[in-house]
Amino acid sequence: MTFDFQNQKQKLMKILQPYNNKGLSFKNHLVMAPMTRSRAIGNIPNDLMAEYYGQRAGAAGLIVTEGTSPAPEGLGYPRIPGAFSPEQTEGWRKVAAAAHAGNSKIFMQLMHTGRVGHRSNLPAGYEVMGASDVKAAGQIYSDTEGMQDHPVPVPFTTQGVKDVIAAYVHASKNAVAAGFDGVELHSANGYLMEQFLNPGVNTRTDEYGGSIQARAKFVLDIARDTAAAIGKEKVGIRFSPYSGFNDMPEYAAEDVHATYAYLAEELSKIGIAYIHLNLGPAMQPHTLDAIRTEFTGTLILCGGYTPETAEEAIETHKADLIAFGRSFLANPDLDKRIAAHATLAVPDFSTLYTPGPVGLTDYPVMA
Repeated sequence: MTFDFQNQKQKLMKILQPYNNKGLSFKNHLVMAPMTRSRAIGNIPNDLMAEYYGQRAGAAGLIVTEGTSPAPEGLGYPRIPGAFSPEQTEGWRKVAAAAHAGNSKIFMQLMHTGRVGHRSNLPAGYEVMGASDVKAAGQIYSDTEGMQDHPVPVPFTTQGVKDVIAAYVHASKNAVAAGFDGVELHSANGYLMEQFLNPGVNTRTDEYGGSIQARAKFVLDIARDTAAAIGKEKVGIRFSPYSGFNDMPEYAAEDVHATYAYLAEELSKIGIAYIHLNLGPAMQPHTLDAIRTEFTGTLILCGGYTPETAEEAIETHKADLIAFGRSFLANPDLDKRIAAHATLAVPDFSTLYTPGPVGLTDYPVMA
């Protein structure tokens, strides 16, 4: 069956209609994808960030924030926010209020960078930690030392792993206390949660390493404990199967498939709200189908969608919601532009991670 987008233009596009499913209720099917913006001076959310999210709140049914560390050693990049201190919680209140003022729901993405980081980006006294002592190739930027090689991470002890799980739970409680509607657990793009899933990075011999089930235990323990702490309807998770981002080693395709099919089945048992998939060119259709089949909650897809392909994905039930990253960055009024079939603005990539309002809050809306 061929999708007729021209005919769809004659009626209100489904992507702009309200979404309601199993406790999730959004004003439309548009999700603002999480995007690192590096404006949190001192790792504390601020008024500029609140303005940025508030500008886009009118357009998005759901906003997912930039990656936010649940622990000090997870602040691998410069100027990224945390969610572990009272000062950070207070700063996030302004962001949640700005999102709600625009009638959007907002989830905080919890992202521990793990081995992807450098000590000069961390608070004094902390080291770069990881699932194992497997170093990431490449370099990372630091405001104080410029480009630096990734260090060899210090492996978490078994008790250290359990402490990190507790840190995710504490951060999720802080998010709810700040007024957020929920949290998204970042288990994609080569950060700590995905580092535990990948056998090329996770060489542990304790209960968190070895088999697919053991390597998935860290992710599932975080999801289970977070759901118990704040409510399963307030927990989502992000995956990027088959991605090599941040030097994630390739491993057997059948094991990748089995890993994510297993995760989808177990997360469905826990009953979390959604799975958010960051699709790349290596994504295998049968794995996407398995996740769609095994997980009974909401499925969000992200990765190069246009309004036309997003509408088709929703109409054909390949996805429940579609997340846009770059389009939301450069188009604060994305919903109105989609409704008007207007040309979308393109972001300035040179200002993605620079401090200050340029490239953050100065994108115009349609005349």
